[in-house]
Amino acid sequence: MLKDNFKNQHLRPISAALVFDDGEILWGNGLGVNKSVIAELCFNTSQTGYQETLTDPSYTKQIINFTFPHIGIVGTNDQDLESNKIYAEGCVINQAISNYSNWRAKDSLNTFLNNNDIPGITGVDTRYITRKLSNEGAKKVALINFGEDQNNFEEIKTKLKEWKGLENLDLATIVSTKKVYNWDEGLWKTNVIKKPTKNYPVVCLDFGIKQNILRSLNELNFETSILPATSNINEIMEKKPKGIFLSNGPGDPDATTKIILPTIKNIIKLKIPIFGICLGHQIISLALGAKTKKMYQGHRGANQPVKNLNNQTVEITSQNHGFEVDRSSLPNDIVETHISLFDGSNEGIKHKNLPIFSVQYHPEASPGPHDSSYLFEEFYKLIDAHA
Repeated sequence: MLKDNFKNQHLRPISAALVFDDGEILWGNGLGVNKSVIAELCFNTSQTGYQETLTDPSYTKQIINFTFPHIGIVGTNDQDLESNKIYAEGCVINQAISNYSNWRAKDSLNTFLNNNDIPGITGVDTRYITRKLSNEGAKKVALINFGEDQNNFEEIKTKLKEWKGLENLDLATIVSTKKVYNWDEGLWKTNVIKKPTKNYPVVCLDFGIKQNILRSLNELNFETSILPATSNINEIMEKKPKGIFLSNGPGDPDATTKIILPTIKNIIKLKIPIFGICLGHQIISLALGAKTKKMYQGHRGANQPVKNLNNQTVEITSQNHGFEVDRSSLPNDIVETHISLFDGSNEGIKHKNLPIFSVQYHPEASPGPHDSSYLFEEFYKLIDAHA
């Protein structure tokens, strides 16, 4: 048996493996359920918020390598959720999970993974993995927490070679809500956003929306309706929205051109205020004539510096994306508003003549700082000016 052939004097007997598409294998200890998954491996640099990260739908078909070594120390609870389940395919953690301690904790991270049918691996050098991804770019991997798959190791490696990766995958329509619903929960902390007196109906197109986005919109008294990503222009306008919000989400933005993009182009013609985040930013950019491309390693974490070109200030932002808007493809009627101070990539745009703006990062954070929460207020002001 494979796990009987490898031992480590400091750890339990080997019970898991991380297999790279270049043939490299890292051995460790199993976490969560006994199963194997194949996905793109990425690294996240946040020091807190692992539960929010795991439940972010934007991590669909991705395995998260956490750079912070002490993941699991505050357990898990019923409040720190960004969706109703874990969307990441698996997780990679440096140190074995110790006893958790937090007054809100309900269960351990291991129990949380098991309840969501998600595998993980501990006891591997996450710093080495991060350097590997930084130097060599995104990697396709298989995470194997040995169980019934222990005798199918070669078969799993074959499946890994056959998997084509995230490019050309339309995951937004898969993770999106299948029915219309409303949202009435506000932010947990008061005074993050100043609550206005007027309220406006807003339609959120769900490409994999995080709940803290909905809390942030509700905090501004928006009457928020969340619609499936595949909604057509008639279904959207039945809600008589004063504004349209395009959410974050997973997958290749170019893969949305058949179903989602035509609808966005029709919305633009109506000159309704539009605000997009993450995948929503990429989709609105495509609809306005720009192009997107796969990033070398992506931006994921709650400590990403972004320069606001409007006022020359720096915002520390929360980000999670592996695709970007190609700066060189921006049409003349689009103004670039934000750029990354890591690699100079595009982080925000606005239209010169239409009430449209979007950002690549996550102003709602969760986890992360609140430097950019003002953007929700800017959306309100834009709607108020065009109401």
